[in-house]
Amino acid sequence: MKREEQRARAMTLRKLHQGPRILVLPNAWDCVSARLFEEAGFPAIATTSGGVAAVLGYADGQHISAGEMLMLVSRIAQSVAVPVTADLEAGYGASAAEIAGVMRRAIDAGVVGVNLEDGRGAGRPLSSIAEQAGIIRAVRDVAAAADVPLVINARVDVFLHGSGDPEDRFKQAVERARAYCEAGADVIFPIGLRDSETISRLVRSVACPVNVMAGHGAPSIPELEGIGVRRVTFGSGMMRATMPYAWKLAKDIRARTESDLLEQSEFSHAAVNALFNRR
Repeated sequence: MKREEQRARAMTLRKLHQGPRILVLPNAWDCVSARLFEEAGFPAIATTSGGVAAVLGYADGQHISAGEMLMLVSRIAQSVAVPVTADLEAGYGASAAEIAGVMRRAIDAGVVGVNLEDGRGAGRPLSSIAEQAGIIRAVRDVAAAADVPLVINARVDVFLHGSGDPEDRFKQAVERARAYCEAGADVIFPIGLRDSETISRLVRSVACPVNVMAGHGAPSIPELEGIGVRRVTFGSGMMRATMPYAWKLAKDIRARTESDLLEQSEFSHAAVNALFNRR
């Protein structure tokens, strides 16, 4: 992808966070899912780290290497004509400099946005605010050097891994969100936050657009839009939603010892090929 085209996609993604409607980003796990989402009319696509890891045989939680993650993310970005923002977990590095280097590779892979976590996984502490803000500044510097207005989605893991009572966690989340915005983040992602009232308070408390993950227990997309949320994603939920069908199909074929069930799909071999014929 030429840098000029990549810059244009980054600007498109940035503008999509400004409305007038909430930005609904499906999370792709491979090139086929990405192309299907593009064909369905989504103006931009996110990736799911858990889904990409599963495709390549890893559990979620930064068990996959940066190289393998970027290999598939690059293929996804090349397979569509819409902006792609990549979930790159905690950045695959032990320092701000190392993480910034991985983000430069992500830019070279064609992505125009990244999702970065301030959590280090279950049982491990969150990054300090100063440490995570330093990472965000380093990534912003790398993006500026590459002349790509990368959209940084700063994940706030307080509601997943933080300590204290709910009000204390909320205060911690606001403090982190404000620091990350000041450091150069474009979007704040309070993963694990599902309560409508608390989401609304957070939206009013920070300057950056807020990303909420849809799913069980979360408000509906229209409700999220109504309280000022600017972006909604699905994590690995869309990938997991396809698995019961594949599982049932496998069991039915196994039980019936025949394959006529495969002929029921609306996607013929030619239709699947057609998803990529323009590339």
